[in-house]
Amino acid sequence: PQQSTAQWQRPAYSKPDAFVEREVTIGEGEWKLPGTLTLPKGAGRWPGLVLVHGSGPNDRDETVGNHKVFKDLAEGLASRGVAVLRYEKRTRQYAAQMATQTELTVQQETVEDAVKAAALLRSTAEIDPGRVFVLGHSLGGYLMPRIARQAPWLAGVIVMAGNTRPLATLIVEQAEYLAALDPANTLVKQQAERLKQMAAEMRAIEEGKAEQRGVMGMSAAYIRDLKGYDPAAEMRQLNVPGLYLQGERDYQVRMADFARWKQALEGRPNVTLKSYPRLNHLFAAGEGKSTPAEYQQRGNVDQEVIEDIARWIQGVAAARPKM
Repeated sequence: PQQSTAQWQRPAYSKPDAFVEREVTIGEGEWKLPGTLTLPKGAGRWPGLVLVHGSGPNDRDETVGNHKVFKDLAEGLASRGVAVLRYEKRTRQYAAQMATQTELTVQQETVEDAVKAAALLRSTAEIDPGRVFVLGHSLGGYLMPRIARQAPWLAGVIVMAGNTRPLATLIVEQAEYLAALDPANTLVKQQAERLKQMAAEMRAIEEGKAEQRGVMGMSAAYIRDLKGYDPAAEMRQLNVPGLYLQGERDYQVRMADFARWKQALEGRPNVTLKSYPRLNHLFAAGEGKSTPAEYQQRGNVDQEVIEDIARWIQGVAAARPKM
């Protein structure tokens, strides 16, 4: 798949002379994925970070409108001594094949490849195997407990705008938010009603009441697999160092989601939670209400986020090797 040619601008915190990039392959066989490893220049064994996408068939840069969330993170962090691995999501690289997978769940769509990517970093010569981390954005953050369970040797996890409430709840909330932004717009109103209808269909599939094959590109198996899934409660059972970040202007994943991470994990010495008043779902700064149009403007992940992640990773002790 082609990388999108969005009008992305390199942020000031990215220092291209401080890192090198290398093409890598995640996994092998029919679902192998192309990826990019961004390595700090110089000798040494660096901490390594895998980036796990949000929902939908994302590219390795996590291109949304004119933003490239993962390219910003990779270059910004590699400029600060953290190696970063990002890759094409399976549903993008194999769009046609994936569309026919009726039993597809998040395990095949997201979790498996994240674990494979982390294992690849762990066996890369320039990476300190005791300091491998995984960062999930949006859906990637929501699925972090499943990823962490399957990679118990991780040194820590980072969740950026990870929802803690069900996807159907978020869809209804987004629909209402978008309709309220422009109450006179009948098209927006119709779209909002359609989203609410889809959320109702998702709930019906979950309850086993609907015969549909799926909704919004999610198979019935995909939807049922997440029934009753509570990431905050699951994460509470895992004693894994974590950094949880949330933009306060985010309308896709809300402060209500962040509050549930907080409630489950606050007070743990190895967990840091932080929210940013001016940031949206893409961790770009702005004023007033965040809108879909904001994603079409040029913007980058805020420098404070890059610095906070780098500082946190540098501060986490290496994981004890699991015998």
